[in-house]
Amino acid sequence: MAGRLLLMGLDPGLRRTGWGLIAAEGNRLGHLGHGLVTSDADAPLAERLRQIYDGLSAVLAARRPDAVAVEESFVNKNPASTLKLGQVRGVVLLAPAVLGIPVWEYAPNQVKKAVIGAGHADKTRIQAMVARLLPGAAPDSADAADALAVAICHAHYGRGPLGLARLAERAA
Repeated sequence: MAGRLLLMGLDPGLRRTGWGLIAAEGNRLGHLGHGLVTSDADAPLAERLRQIYDGLSAVLAARRPDAVAVEESFVNKNPASTLKLGQVRGVVLLAPAVLGIPVWEYAPNQVKKAVIGAGHADKTRIQAMVARLLPGAAPDSADAADALAVAICHAHYGRGPLGLARLAERAA
């Protein structure tokens, strides 16, 4: 399983869930695509969650990644926002699981460390470094850039012996 792996990063959000797909082959990373799955801000919460699920399921079915990495939530000061984000994360974790795609999770500081080299950086710096690490990638939104950063993080941390064993199980 040392060949080319398609890794998708996801940055959960109720308004915009970012996705980014990279190819990882050895130490080389390549950009394959990125985008956003959005929901209608005027719709009820259940409908918005369905929109995120349906949109993300379509992206996953079309792109067929070998693994998905999701950014873990941080706690907001607003409990209602934290709860809604948790519900979106549930949908984002469920969509690849339903398709049998292995899912990993990474803390925001671990993602930043993998991309920037330090655990603290603003979204502008993340976006610039993602474009530098993935030639040809020009994410026009912070959400898509964050998703690509999560995929890069997984390429660095998630492909060790345990991660490769999980992918080999899926291929069997």
